Amino acid sequence: MTATATKIPSDIAIAQAAKLRPIRDVAAELGITDDELEVYGKYKAKISFRALERRSTKGRLVLVTGINPTPAGEGKSTVTVGVTQALRKLGKNAILAIREPSLGPVFGVKGGAAGGGYAQVVPMEDINLHFTGDFHAIATAHNLLSAMLDAQLHHGNTLGLDVRRIIWPRTIDMNDRALRSIIVGLGGVNGGPTREERFVIIPGSEVMAILALASGVADLEARLARVIVGLRGDKTPVRASDLKAQGAMTLLLKDAINPNLVQTLEGGPALVHCGPFGNIAHGCNSVAATKLGLALSDLVLTEAGFGADLGGEKFFDIKCRFAGLKPEAAIIVVTVRALKMHGGVKKDRLAAADPAAVQRGAENLRRHIRIVKKFGLDALVALNRFTTDTDEEVEAVRAVGAAEGVEVVRCDVWEKGGEGGLAVAESLLGLLKTSKAAFKPLYDERRPIREKIETIAREIYGAAGVEFAPAAERALELLPKLGLGETPVCMAKTQYSLTDDATQLGAPSGFTLHVRDILPSAGAGFVVALAGDVLTMPGLGRSPAAERIRLLPDGTIEGLF
Repeated sequence: MTATATKIPSDIAIAQAAKLRPIRDVAAELGITDDELEVYGKYKAKISFRALERRSTKGRLVLVTGINPTPAGEGKSTVTVGVTQALRKLGKNAILAIREPSLGPVFGVKGGAAGGGYAQVVPMEDINLHFTGDFHAIATAHNLLSAMLDAQLHHGNTLGLDVRRIIWPRTIDMNDRALRSIIVGLGGVNGGPTREERFVIIPGSEVMAILALASGVADLEARLARVIVGLRGDKTPVRASDLKAQGAMTLLLKDAINPNLVQTLEGGPALVHCGPFGNIAHGCNSVAATKLGLALSDLVLTEAGFGADLGGEKFFDIKCRFAGLKPEAAIIVVTVRALKMHGGVKKDRLAAADPAAVQRGAENLRRHIRIVKKFGLDALVALNRFTTDTDEEVEAVRAVGAAEGVEVVRCDVWEKGGEGGLAVAESLLGLLKTSKAAFKPLYDERRPIREKIETIAREIYGAAGVEFAPAAERALELLPKLGLGETPVCMAKTQYSLTDDATQLGAPSGFTLHVRDILPSAGAGFVVALAGDVLTMPGLGRSPAAERIRLLPDGTIEGLF
């Protein structure tokens, strides 16, 4: 969000006042036929996979990423929406492809997550709440597998599962720390075997990752079949296919696999589909939505969760690798306020001018610029404007950009919508015109898992080395035996720092990254390395956003950001 001297209504008030186009009109403008469209009311729809199968991709792909996030805010989703609006103002056939929000954060720490100000996707309330039911379908498919696993244990465990080595959790789309570690199967003979259990939030579910990476229904079912639910006593895997669960799981996801079509506040098309978190999962919208966008438009802007060190790296090394995507440029979103925090300024002191703190904190930006360049891409920096920014502070950011050969462009989409993003859009078009991008992943996935983790830690985070806990060392020995030695690595760590310690802001270097465990995600096609104390089930804070959200008698929603 961008502060301004002009009184701007709340995000939800802006969204509720918007005059939306019928979604059939938005679809028709894209060339989507009636048999390719399934409408969900007047303003949202799903586009059938048939639409993608009938078209070849033609567009150019741009990633929107950011620095390590801070409580000061950066506005990555807002910039993604606003710059897409700006490109359309310039007459470009551009489309937006972003993730679906999770109810956990919506009711937890930040309210809505569909952009902000005059750079939003709408209908905002629907997108932030139940939308088209994708998350519910994912939860049901995931928990069906959990139920079938426990039924197998109850009815004699003919597959020989070791109850101490069950790795498949349950899932729910809510921040609930009480579910991080629980006991199930209480209640005697009919309660099933008593065992330890845990929940992950839906954006961390492997089913979410599978849906986001699937290239079609057949691939979806094949991936679901490969899911490892646990190990036998001899450490051989038991998979969803052994439980004969993949067919029913695929059925539950038959609609969820189709990308969702909505619109921006300015009436442009937006694809909003899948929502894996960037800190504990691979952090990107679906391959299907991105490829559909590339088939329907000349230019697709997509965002990846959190900074270039997390969602950005996994966008390049996981999503682009699996889908054969070739991104051509990146926009790195930053605010002066966030750089001050990285430079050591407390949140309640951010309004005071402090060019020296900006200069210190801009080292974090410098590192993210270099991360993008490691993948062979050119970049520009979108400086999300606040009225408290001074000329000297802005110049400090521009100086870092100039030193790295990257243009820093002021952005004001929160207050002005597409009009406020024209400068960024024009710079992006200029960058694409002269780009010599030669995208390449960071590592060869055929290298040993240890080596891939060490490469990410050294080249992306700036670590001097990696310390593997005993559980991680055992996993390094086991995972290749499970057929997962030559897959990409999905790093799970704090989003707030380049290290695994959330308090280490700025641009630390020479530290040790601590990997406590490495988990199989065979259906998704990667392994997940857990660094530091990262959690796969968040908890609510002392004063969650839910306290301020209510439904008024006239049906108006209040407090949803």
